[in-house]
Amino acid sequence: MSLIIGDEAPDFELPNQFGQNVTLAEFKGKKPVVLVFYPLSFSGVCKGELCEIRDNFARFENENVELMAISVDSKYVQKQFADSEGYKFSVLADFWPHGDVAKQYGVFLEEAGIANRATFVINTDGILVAKFVTAPGQARSLDEYDRALAAL
Repeated sequence: MSLIIGDEAPDFELPNQFGQNVTLAEFKGKKPVVLVFYPLSFSGVCKGELCEIRDNFARFENENVELMAISVDSKYVQKQFADSEGYKFSVLADFWPHGDVAKQYGVFLEEAGIANRATFVINTDGILVAKFVTAPGQARSLDEYDRALAAL
């Protein structure tokens, strides 16, 4: 299933790097959410992208956006990854059922067993207002995030 702009974003519940369960629904009516799917923690392109977001986190804070990064890694790997890189945002584990949330958002790559690089911007009503997906191995740019945040 591929989500299109205007669709209601599928709710989910996933553990973050601290083992706390996070749902999309808890932000509905409160603040917009940016979901950043990425293939694997500690891989080169993924680390580079998330570190660039970390270094420019004020762009998201200024828009009062809840930023959540999601991969199929376990919460234990996510904890090590987030701690080692100093991420101030939630890093969620779509570990079990394996890739279930990535599948709901239409970005799970079955043949590789990982999520593609994809970003979804969800407004306070829970509606998808922007998305961008890159080809495997291709990083997202900060300009794409700026354009997506402008849709809020």
